[in-house]
Amino acid sequence: MLNDEYEELRKTVEAFAREVVAPVIGDYYEREEFPYDIVRQMGAMGLFGLPFPEEYGGMGGDYFALCLALEELARVDSSVAITLEAAVSLGAMPIFRFGTAEQKRTWLPKLATGQMLGAFGLTEPGGGSDVPGGMRTTAVLDGGEWVINGTKAFITNAGTDITGVVGVAAITGENDGRREISTILVPSGTPGFTVSKKYSKVGWNASDTRELSFSDCRVPAENLLGERGRGYAQFLQTLDEGRVAIAALSVGLAQGCVDECLKYVRERRAFGHPIGHYQAIQFKIADMEARAHTARLAYYHAAELLLAGRPFKKEAAIAKLVASNAAMDNARDATQIFGGYGFMNEFPVGRFYRDAKILEIGEGTSEVQRMLIARQLGLGDL
Repeated sequence: MLNDEYEELRKTVEAFAREVVAPVIGDYYEREEFPYDIVRQMGAMGLFGLPFPEEYGGMGGDYFALCLALEELARVDSSVAITLEAAVSLGAMPIFRFGTAEQKRTWLPKLATGQMLGAFGLTEPGGGSDVPGGMRTTAVLDGGEWVINGTKAFITNAGTDITGVVGVAAITGENDGRREISTILVPSGTPGFTVSKKYSKVGWNASDTRELSFSDCRVPAENLLGERGRGYAQFLQTLDEGRVAIAALSVGLAQGCVDECLKYVRERRAFGHPIGHYQAIQFKIADMEARAHTARLAYYHAAELLLAGRPFKKEAAIAKLVASNAAMDNARDATQIFGGYGFMNEFPVGRFYRDAKILEIGEGTSEVQRMLIARQLGLGDL
């Protein structure tokens, strides 16, 4: 049971998603166009500032508040939800967690109000799940500036008109024979920083995803985020938190599938009855609701531990694994219930099916989640 404050937030975002996002997002999706007007309204509502203090333009809430907003948005559309998730948990949160007082004053007020989007430059074309082993991007200090060279792949919010800064993970040296990875803030428009054209994607078509390249890109030495050599550790913490957020988004998609099916099976008739009359359909929807409910409990628990300052790595991995599975399974079942209409992009379940698969890949694949869970159980030492 949510307290009054959380429930009021949930209802507010639910109404926004139904009344503002739902009527227009299908057209954005078909045109593969970024929904600037929707994002502007989300900023005016304070969604981008939910977990940040008021002194930085935030709403003074917490990470669970962000998760509730993501779930409600994703019940209608995942492109809008991932834009918010990436901007907050991947773009702004590292600056809030690890930035200097000056970096926070410079970037957070605009990031927390949605006037500017931040991005998270970690993944590389040849890296995948092996982030440190696959990293090729380098940053070298030269005359008080970092000189960055390399390429980043699959970066969300990287090339919009309001993208302002990208946190770039780069090799900055070696320490005891091991790669030293640091994070450096690179403002949009910096010479040597090139944003490629949008990817042609299977899903999330109304969100922005790009490849980034850096060629002798120079930024001031003070753009180092946190301690030198702590970049990978910072991003691991960021990803742990982000997995709770992605789990919430996944639950939203899973619940959205239930929502759409409940409406459809009352309207669609076959053999003299609404198709919801038939037990085969009833059982399928019952399973879908059970998956969404179970996954919601998993991310609620992980968020509770996070807010309490207790270890939550295993619980975040469980939530992400269970919720992304639920999203994929529910999207498949919803498409089956809708039949031929489920294969049409004009119906939300068609978008849901296309959007669900990436949830088993992004911010740590399902295989990585299982690996993390096994390690937390002590099996990695056998």
